[in-house]
Amino acid sequence: MDLHFFKYQGTGNDFVLIDNRIPIFKNDAKFIQGLCDRRFGVGADGLILLENPSDSISDFKMIYFNADGKESSMCGNGGRCIVAFAKQLGIIDSETTFEAVDGLHSAIIKGETVSLKMIDVPTVNLSREASFMNTGSPHHVAFVDDVKDFDVFAQGRRIRNLPNYEAIGGTNVNFIQVIDGDVHVRTYERGVEDETYSCGTGVTAAAITSKMANKVEDLPVKVLTKGGSLEVDFEIEGLNAAKNIWLKGPATFVFEGNYNDKT
Repeated sequence: MDLHFFKYQGTGNDFVLIDNRIPIFKNDAKFIQGLCDRRFGVGADGLILLENPSDSISDFKMIYFNADGKESSMCGNGGRCIVAFAKQLGIIDSETTFEAVDGLHSAIIKGETVSLKMIDVPTVNLSREASFMNTGSPHHVAFVDDVKDFDVFAQGRRIRNLPNYEAIGGTNVNFIQVIDGDVHVRTYERGVEDETYSCGTGVTAAAITSKMANKVEDLPVKVLTKGGSLEVDFEIEGLNAAKNIWLKGPATFVFEGNYNDKT
């Protein structure tokens, strides 16, 4: 399969994007794995297809695959990157509405900064040590004392595969520490099966958890990842819900090229 691709990254969370409005891509897990491989392919945390919308409201449709080749749930940084991609293609100007697996998303783009409206979170299960919620993807969020030196890979894999998460195919896992009012987060992503530099839905979950646990006061919440800084603004609704959630940060074009899988 020969493909012309574009590569984008949002705070180090990187993606291969393909304009699939005229269908050229065939869903093939092995091909996606090779494309995303960091030694033998282009290298990315996932693949995103931009397709024609299926309704009259949206400008385009987003389909996301993890690096393991499986179609996945919503990707927040990927959503911001596809907005920048749509602008590069001339599909949108400064505002858009698009389809994703978890429903419609609105977004605003100014330069390389993209603000993406996330889905509402109707339930946050919060305890003293951790929380769980779905911000478009499922996220377990745990407070730790030293996030910088924490063993994210080992502990993330352990929690990701806990029996109570089997029914949802495992969960993404975030480890957070609040320092001087900023939330520092490191994320183990299912489907990538490793720590990533950033995760938009995880950053969103980390910000909501920190606010609900009274670890931060001000909104928007500043969240620091290995790949950079993001902001999350939202409203708390009742005791355990959040709405009007916006994820804001950079979405940057890296390069474009042609990929041919000869295997």
